[in-house]
Order: sequence, then C-alpha cells, then structure tokens
Amino acid sequence: MNLTILIGFLGGMGAPEIIVLLVVVLLFFGGKRIPELAKGLGKGIKEFKDASKGTGEEGTKKITDKD
Repeated sequence: MNLTILIGFLGGMGAPEIIVLLVVVLLFFGGKRIPELAKGLGKGIKEFKDASKGTGEEGTKKITDKD
C-alpha cells in the first residue's frame, strides 16, 4: 500500500467524516467502553513517547549487578 495514498486520505478528512467515524465507533464499542479505550490509547501514546525519548522504567533503572 502506498503511504502517500494513506496520508492523502487522512489529510482530506473534514468535520463530516470525523463525525461519521465517531458515530461508528460509538455504535461499535458502546458508550461505556469508549473512556476505557481512550485511557488505553493515552497510555500507549505516553509509553511510546517515553520509549522514543529513552525515559521510562527502563531508562531510569540503575544497573546494580556487575558481572
């Protein structure tokens, strides 16, 4: 799949397309699961940013065992 086609599709999204997408997500997952999905998405984005910066749990641990 060509990446420029995908980016072109996403760049062409306006308000009506976003509203239709949100309605489909609401119908598919239901109102109670959307906050859980948003929280999980936020955690995933935060972990990705931390990993790309080199911070996070692995980045802050000190190595105490010497071989």
